[in-house]
Amino acid sequence: MRKLWVGVGAGIAMCLCFIGLLVIGVYSAASNLLGGGGGKSVGLAQGAVPAQYQQLVQEWGNLCPALNPALLAAQIYSESAWNPKAVSPADARGIAQFIPGTWDTHAIDANKDGKRDIWDPQDAIPSAAVYDCELSKYVKDVPGDLSDNMLASYNAGSYAVIQYRGVPPYNETQGYVKAIRSLEKSFARPVGRVAPSQQAAAAIYYAQEKLGTPYLWGGDGTAEDRGRFDCSGLTKAAYESVGIELPRVANDQWNAGAHPKRDELLPGDLVFFAYDLKDPRSIHHVGLYVGGGYMINAPYTGAVIRFDKIDTPDYIGATRVTKDGAKALSRGNAA
Repeated sequence: MRKLWVGVGAGIAMCLCFIGLLVIGVYSAASNLLGGGGGKSVGLAQGAVPAQYQQLVQEWGNLCPALNPALLAAQIYSESAWNPKAVSPADARGIAQFIPGTWDTHAIDANKDGKRDIWDPQDAIPSAAVYDCELSKYVKDVPGDLSDNMLASYNAGSYAVIQYRGVPPYNETQGYVKAIRSLEKSFARPVGRVAPSQQAAAAIYYAQEKLGTPYLWGGDGTAEDRGRFDCSGLTKAAYESVGIELPRVANDQWNAGAHPKRDELLPGDLVFFAYDLKDPRSIHHVGLYVGGGYMINAPYTGAVIRFDKIDTPDYIGATRVTKDGAKALSRGNAA
């Protein structure tokens, strides 16, 4: 969807010099920012949660001390990716992926319509918060982080958390807790500068080597694709070159890390564009930020990988990719 052509030929040569300076400087810029973060946010990053669920998540995410809106959003995203019709192989249902037996015991009629509907996000999201907070009460006297112990209870049961005096030594449970806490950073409104990616410069180097390559819808840069990419195929490959595996689709890459503000962007950040700026599931394009208001991207059929400006009306925001954040995106569990 990108319309601005910055040039191939001499234009690319000029921009490559520009990128070289950026890549050299990205680590020094990163080191200057490493001390800038801090604090626990209870707010949601702008555009992180689909608009129709934002008020619910913000309100019910503050139900108890062990929960916050970003943590609740991370759970819901991990369970269903905001799909209210989701059904798992274990028959977990709805946006919060409740097993019917758990739902019957813990669900509430949050919207006061006279029924507890497992398929209705207006009931399911508040019920997930209520269930989380109930679990946190069971483990409030267990050593360790209360939120971690709550999540472990959600996955393995509160008895196991009490028995082991903390997160049980189960690979699935430990992975679940780590995944949700990593995803939490993707939904939280940053209270300070977001820690920079240590892989950024190498990811940019990979992408700049592909400048001038023709676009291919669905292209992953394989031999079968003759080295061609689409937008998310390029960003996926760039980060794969530094050992970070992103999802294939642009709107799933959005949750691979925290969201820096426009004036805090650093080279290597993913930049995103959406049809609806209040709904990250409507993201249709992604590029790799290189500095100075430009990105490297694979724009559309008939174009080549090139530099484009990011400041367009459909710019929704950016993500600073982390290995833990990307890894967390592939997980899903049932309540």
